[in-house]
Amino acid sequence: MTACLRMLGLMAVTVSHMTQGMIIYNPTSYTSRYTDPCSPNPCGSNTQCRVTEGRPVCSCLAGHWGNPLTYCQRGECEVNQDCPNTKACRNYKCEDVCSGQCGYNADCTPRNHIAVCSCPARHVGDPSVSCRRMDPQELCYPSPCGQNTKCDVINDVPVCTCLPGYFGSPTTGCRHECESDYDCSPSQMCQQNKCTSACATGTCAPTAICDVSNHRPICSCPKGYFGDPYTSCRAECLSHADCPSDRPACLGDRCVDPCSGGSVCGVNANCEARGATPICSCPRTMTGDPFVRCRPFEPADLCEPNPCGENARCQPGHDVAGKERPVCTCLPGYTGDALTRCRRGECTADVECRHDQACVDYQCKNVCAGQCGVDAECNARNRVATCSCPPGYTGDALSRCYPKSAANGGGGAAARYSSAAGGRRVYYNNKK
Repeated sequence: MTACLRMLGLMAVTVSHMTQGMIIYNPTSYTSRYTDPCSPNPCGSNTQCRVTEGRPVCSCLAGHWGNPLTYCQRGECEVNQDCPNTKACRNYKCEDVCSGQCGYNADCTPRNHIAVCSCPARHVGDPSVSCRRMDPQELCYPSPCGQNTKCDVINDVPVCTCLPGYFGSPTTGCRHECESDYDCSPSQMCQQNKCTSACATGTCAPTAICDVSNHRPICSCPKGYFGDPYTSCRAECLSHADCPSDRPACLGDRCVDPCSGGSVCGVNANCEARGATPICSCPRTMTGDPFVRCRPFEPADLCEPNPCGENARCQPGHDVAGKERPVCTCLPGYTGDALTRCRRGECTADVECRHDQACVDYQCKNVCAGQCGVDAECNARNRVATCSCPPGYTGDALSRCYPKSAANGGGGAAARYSSAAGGRRVYYNNKK
């Protein structure tokens, strides 16, 4: 719209166009004399007039807005900081920072006078243009996982896992368990990109020992075994017959001295190998259990164990040479060989025997046996032996009777004497 405003001095102007807060005048004619286009001021209140290429230009003062030809009013703001954080200063007004800033279905969040656009949960797209509902499988395209992984959507969440045969962090990348032996522990080796025991089954012979050095197996036969440790280790022996004379016993597949080791026999005991069998015994001057402990002899040891026979007792004693020996005697009331067996006697008192017998050494014996002298007669009376010389004889009936013709002297009256013989009362007649 073109309107004639007024004459400025000798210059007539018309409005050619108007911009926001600024009016530009176009003069229609000039006089030969120059005048200031902004004097008098052709603009409205709260404006300023500037001459541009000889023409007056009206604009609102800073911090104002409106029609500069009529009136400019003071604005709410000049910069964003004049507004709350959720608004921006536009044309001197505090306006919603999110108004018309984001695309379809997008969310807008004001942050320090700036609109931040984003797609809602489970939506994808350009939030400044448009957001759409997402296919759950799209969470894995492009994959958020590292190399050598697979992505699966579980409960609307992408889950990364390493591919079979790979290890590591699936979010950053997975790799083979090993590329070389040095990726494995010292006792392992890398086979088909996996760390396996260097001594895995089949590396060494079944009975061999496997050690690892620099990720490599070293096989050896156990002590006492022989052969190739990578194929077969055989035992030193299977029976005693396989062993030498200095090690005659086959124990645990090894040839050993049966008395070796120091623990076969007891303390202070002697061990003697008889073939493959260890024989334990106490030294001659000692006694005890040779499998437990041997100790010096004591007198009481002569009777332990009892060397005597049945119903006999043992007591320490000495032999004819004065050496200590066990002495065996039958128990009271017993008789026999004390080294083998003692039997109970016939008697323990004379009254247990016949009237012509006496109890001697627990046996009933004739009281006359061996009691009278040579050629003497013996009569047993009430278990008492009576010795006398027979008719025609004289002498000591306890020792010898002589014929009267051979004796000196004549006869005389008979006299009775008594003598103890074998612990028994013996009577005899001495006839002169």
